[in-house]
Amino acid sequence: MPSTLHITVGDRESAREDALEVARAIDSADSPDDIGESMPDHLDGRSVLQFGSYDDLHEHLSPLRLELIQAIVETEPSSIREAARLVDRDVSDVHADLQRLEMLEVVAFEDGGRGGATIPIVPYERIEMHIEYPLVDDDVDTDAAASAD
Repeated sequence: MPSTLHITVGDRESAREDALEVARAIDSADSPDDIGESMPDHLDGRSVLQFGSYDDLHEHLSPLRLELIQAIVETEPSSIREAARLVDRDVSDVHADLQRLEMLEVVAFEDGGRGGATIPIVPYERIEMHIEYPLVDDDVDTDAAASAD
């Protein structure tokens, strides 16, 4: 299990290059068992969640959802209901948030809680966010913009 989830925002070219490296590693492997040997060291075993914009990040990982993730890691609740109590929120809202986080692979579920309850788990010890936020548009010719004044 990777201990860190890397979340990136806005760095599409880097994500594209990483995806191409993974595809090359898969293509060069003789069997599925050999893929790990072909994987570049900086990508091997790395979990990355890519968002195209800060708005996308905020929509999927809102402050309430981040608080929920933190509560699950810190207290390891034995059910979704207990997780909802930890963050003082409605069970159905927490359940919906957990389902969205499961789709993003930020949260997973295990069976076997008390009375057949589903146990939410976070399979990471930490989350690192890498946000690219350019202050100047790279596509704009700064000399041409300056001379227009």
